[in-house]
Amino acid sequence: MKVVGLIGGMSWESTAEYYRLLNELTRERLGGLHSSRCVLYSVDFAEIEQLQVQGRWEEAGELLAGAARALEAAGADLVLICTNTMHKVADQVQAAVAVPLLHLADATADAVLGTGLRTVGLLGTAFTMEQDFYRRRLQALGLTVLVPGADDRALVHRVIYEELCLGVVRDSSRESYRRVIGELAAAGAEGVVLGCTEIELLVGAGDSPVPVFPTTRLHAEAAVRAALSDDA
Repeated sequence: MKVVGLIGGMSWESTAEYYRLLNELTRERLGGLHSSRCVLYSVDFAEIEQLQVQGRWEEAGELLAGAARALEAAGADLVLICTNTMHKVADQVQAAVAVPLLHLADATADAVLGTGLRTVGLLGTAFTMEQDFYRRRLQALGLTVLVPGADDRALVHRVIYEELCLGVVRDSSRESYRRVIGELAAAGAEGVVLGCTEIELLVGAGDSPVPVFPTTRLHAEAAVRAALSDDA
């Protein structure tokens, strides 16, 4: 079994989900008392969030690159960035290590395409929805990507940073997300990508009229497959 390296803490609530899923999925595959061989480097999210707001992405990337180097030194055979937004610096992180970086958008696109769907709505932080680093990767893999309107993008972003990242889950926010998801479906989305790891703490399949693609779980599933394969 290969060692999975996790760059986490963005936020720690969603990183805890990664840890739980890696271990549960490994036990499902191998049975008995098996659990994931993994190492975690958890950053201070307040520091990262300030760099995001200030547009200092290269500095943020160097922080995550340092985390990746530490994971590699600790024995990681592959690395995961446990957040969609910080995949903006995925190339910078990959360049810092010799082991492979398992890209979250690739795992997501594989899952969507595997169902035969081609048009998806994307929910995430404003960075993920409005900048092209994530949408471009999904589009390059064959998907058409829709995002909410400006007001709804602001709402989705606010709930992530002001509620979910702080461990706050509100019914009113769930209803707002359900409305946004419904409008994406009405606009032609055949499925919806929950493109922020915290969103899975708020909504799931029962909150959507179309299939949802929970990126935390999909990333963890891909990591377990890689860890248990002979060629990853």
